Amino acid sequence: MEFFKIQRDIPFMRHALVFNAISFITFAAAVFFLFSRGLHLSVEFTGGTLMEVSYSQSADLDKIRSTVAGLGINDVQVQNFGNAQDVLIRMPVQKGSSSGQQSEKVMVALQAADATATLRRTEFVGPQVGDELAVDGLKALGFVVLGIMIYLAVRFEWKFAVAAIIANLHDVIIILGFFAFFQWEFSLPVLAAVLAVLGYSVNESVVIFDRIRENFRRYRKMNTTEIIDNAITSTISRTIITHGSTQLMVLSMLLFGGATLHYFALALTIGILFGIYSSVFVAAAIAMWLGIRREDLVKAPVKKDNDPNDPNAGATV
Repeated sequence: MEFFKIQRDIPFMRHALVFNAISFITFAAAVFFLFSRGLHLSVEFTGGTLMEVSYSQSADLDKIRSTVAGLGINDVQVQNFGNAQDVLIRMPVQKGSSSGQQSEKVMVALQAADATATLRRTEFVGPQVGDELAVDGLKALGFVVLGIMIYLAVRFEWKFAVAAIIANLHDVIIILGFFAFFQWEFSLPVLAAVLAVLGYSVNESVVIFDRIRENFRRYRKMNTTEIIDNAITSTISRTIITHGSTQLMVLSMLLFGGATLHYFALALTIGILFGIYSSVFVAAAIAMWLGIRREDLVKAPVKKDNDPNDPNAGATV
């Protein structure tokens, strides 16, 4: 299915050096902000107080969030838990205040705003749990990266594997750089979005790499640059349909999903946009600079010495 068909190939690789220079500057800035500012980790990673509060009617999450924020407690996560009447509140650790004192102060404020508010349970999530979650998240990211490299090396060629993994890590670092620069809250849903972007981005790279391999078999007179330009141009329509449809869904979560899904959808939006960019200008360009050739993807058939169809078979020189 195609919305349109471009008759003339767009010379993407002619501008590959310029776009990769811009990409490198963006990547370096993201790394700088990650080290200078760091990520603003949520309560899942840093530890904090967790409260479950029940109401007699549907809970107003925005009102609860503003009530807790009015106490000077920032970065509060408020979401429904099970049904519309039960609410789960996550709060970061506050200096000079124990978990019990913090939950008691919050309950006083919530009951002042709505007398039907009832505390069902409260617990402290220690930093040890947060450390374990952080380590497990890094392990998950490492396994995803390793799996992608093995898959691409087996399916295509090691040069494509190296190009794709550099491009995908480029997307991940830039997402993290945005969160570090703006100090947006980095939570487990955001980590899930980062892992999803890895898979989504590599899918786009695979589509382009697959078309490059087909073009090497189909167009014998084209050089490598022309092959790559043709592959990217011929997949533009598919890219617009796929990424456009996905972004519409993500945009609906970003606009109407509330605070719970806001940063998750924001991470996906950044990842989708940079995923398209990296697949075209980073992954394909790196593969070209690594010296990808027709012989790397199209193996010449091996002729047998006694092949009756070979006119030179059995000839003595």
